[in-house]
Amino acid sequence: MNFGLLIIGDEILSGKRADKHMPKVIELLSARGLSLAWARYIGDDPQRITAELRQVFAGGDVVFSCGGIGATPDDHTRRCAAEALGRPLLLHPQARELIMERVRLMAAEHGWAAEPDHADTLRRLEMGVFPEGAEIIANPFNKIPGFSIGEVHFVPGFPVMAHPMIETLLDTRYAQWHHRHAWQERSVIVYGSMEATLTPLMEAIEARFPGVKVFSLPSVDHPQWGRHIELGVKGEPARLDAAYPELLQGLREHGVKLGPELVR
Repeated sequence: MNFGLLIIGDEILSGKRADKHMPKVIELLSARGLSLAWARYIGDDPQRITAELRQVFAGGDVVFSCGGIGATPDDHTRRCAAEALGRPLLLHPQARELIMERVRLMAAEHGWAAEPDHADTLRRLEMGVFPEGAEIIANPFNKIPGFSIGEVHFVPGFPVMAHPMIETLLDTRYAQWHHRHAWQERSVIVYGSMEATLTPLMEAIEARFPGVKVFSLPSVDHPQWGRHIELGVKGEPARLDAAYPELLQGLREHGVKLGPELVR
C-alpha cells in the first residue's frame, strides 16, 4: 500500500508559512512501520487542484490532502474534489450536526443566540458541503470535520487539526497495515571516493539481491564527517544479512576509507 500527501495552499509556495505536514506525516507513518511514497505541493489554483485530484482518485493510493477545505474564497478543495469526481456537492447531515454543535458552543461562550439561519451560521455550514458519497473525518480540535472519498482523505491546513485526524485514520482504517513488513537500513560512511566510481558496485548489489535497494547520500560539508558518502542498503532485515557484508567487501576492494556504520 502506497501513501501519498497533497499539500494545498499559496501560503506554502510563497513561503509565508513553512510546511509542517510532510515531516509529521513521515513521522506518523514511520512509527507504524509505514512510509511515504510521494508528496506534492499545489497552490490555490482550482484547475491545477482539480487535475491533480483526478489523478489521485484514479491512482489507488492512500492520500492525505491538507488544506483548502474551509469556506473562504481561496478555499477550492471541496469544489475541486467534486468536479474531479463528477459528483454534486451536498451538505453532509452528520457534518451539519457537528458544525451546529460548534455554533452552539461558541454562542454559549459569547452570550449569543445560536441562530441556524444567521448569515455567519450558513457560512460555517458551507464547511460541511462535501462531494456526494463522502464520509466525514472527525476533528477533535473544533468539531469542523474533514471528509474522505474512498482512500483519499481531506483535512484542514492547520497542523493542530490535520495531524490528529491523520493519526486517527492510520490507527483505525489502516491499522491492519502497521508493521506488516520489517524494514531496515544499514549503511556506512565512505571517505575518499565518488558516486560514479561506486555505481557499478551499487548496481551489482541490487542485481544480486532482489528486494534490496542500495542508496547513496553524498555530503560536502557535514558538521561531523565532512565530505563523505553515506552508502547503504535497505529492505527486509533477513535480506540485508547477506547484502550488507557484500557491500562492505566491495568497498574494501575499492580501497576506500570506511567510517562509522549506521543502522536505522
